[in-house]
Amino acid sequence: MRGSEVFRPVDETCWNPLSRLDAMDAGGIDVQVLSPVPITLTTWASSSLAVHFARAQNDAFALAAQIAPARFKWIGSVPLQDTDAAVAELVRGTAELGMLGVEIGTEINGRELDDHSLLPFFEAAADLGVAVFIHPTDGVGAIRRKGPPHEFGLGMLTDTAMAAGALLFGGVLEKCPALRVGLAHGCGSFPWAFPRIARGATLGAPSDVPFAGRMAHFEELLRRLWADTLVFDPQHLALLISRFGSDHLFLGSDFPFYPPTWGGPTEVIDEAVVRGSCSPVEATAMKGANGLRFLGLDAPSDETA
Repeated sequence: MRGSEVFRPVDETCWNPLSRLDAMDAGGIDVQVLSPVPITLTTWASSSLAVHFARAQNDAFALAAQIAPARFKWIGSVPLQDTDAAVAELVRGTAELGMLGVEIGTEINGRELDDHSLLPFFEAAADLGVAVFIHPTDGVGAIRRKGPPHEFGLGMLTDTAMAAGALLFGGVLEKCPALRVGLAHGCGSFPWAFPRIARGATLGAPSDVPFAGRMAHFEELLRRLWADTLVFDPQHLALLISRFGSDHLFLGSDFPFYPPTWGGPTEVIDEAVVRGSCSPVEATAMKGANGLRFLGLDAPSDETA
């Protein structure tokens, strides 16, 4: 529920760890990363309420993961409308609860991710070695039309691209070289738009700065980002490999909200292998080891998914 409004019907795999394990077994999934449903990223709320909610949510994730530590990893949330409180919860989550990462939205109550007030959070995440995963919340604010084809199909991808642009062109990646940050849905439309955005960033640059050098710098920063593989099209996956490198791509599932009629979340990777866009070894890494590395973990030698 969202207030008195029904947001989305869900079954108990959304909150019951035992049901989740059954679903993982049925789908052949060895390890799953539990994460907040994006609508629970309550950056619109007061700081005090958001702190209370984030602490309760992170405590719940930690308890769920304890049921099957070898199979559940998790990332939590922080009250990012209050940077000091967000850093404090980041420290508590990692030191006391075993939190491996944190999920944030594409913007924070009207502030883009390169807003100077958010830099202490990114610096803390880099210092602590905590992965940051960025997921859009609704996509409405990034486009001018409403409705699922527009909000889901274009808005979320555009919103994510704007977040990636803030990180890359707004100086966050340069100021936090150790930061590990990944973006949902293949980094949205950013991989497609990058060449034009990067050229736009060179307009008005001092004439003594070579264009080729600036583009090479942007490309280097781009390859520091991570992205998931939830893109529905193996041709899109080929572009992601070109932009980020196959070692910076990890399996995205949107479980348990991914409609079964759309096919399994690994199908786009498997089809990319068939088309020769990536090797079987690269595909296996995308399905498992890369995601664990993003979280700062080592994959077991026999890990496959």
